[in-house]
Amino acid sequence: MPTDGRAAADAAGGDAGSGGSGAGAPGGGLTDGRLLTVAEVAEALRVSRMTVYRLVHSGELPAVRVGRSYRVPEGAASAFLAAARTAPPAAAEQRRADGA
Repeated sequence: MPTDGRAAADAAGGDAGSGGSGAGAPGGGLTDGRLLTVAEVAEALRVSRMTVYRLVHSGELPAVRVGRSYRVPEGAASAFLAAARTAPPAAAEQRRADGA
């Protein structure tokens, strides 16, 4: 029995790289897109795995528990990153508007 998510998708006839993550499964399947591992999220955010675990445990980063592991929906990771962006300081914004 495959334990890797990609191997399971291959065994089910799906393509793990397509972002479907079982969308063809009976009953509707997953609709949130691809599920990322903690290590993948950490690499994408350029932080440590421990930081991702802290974000998950604090509720700042939504995740699902699969056995003893956490998986983060790709959309949740993207939304977290978008919400974490900071606005440029007003002075810098004004300089850009003035063309300086």
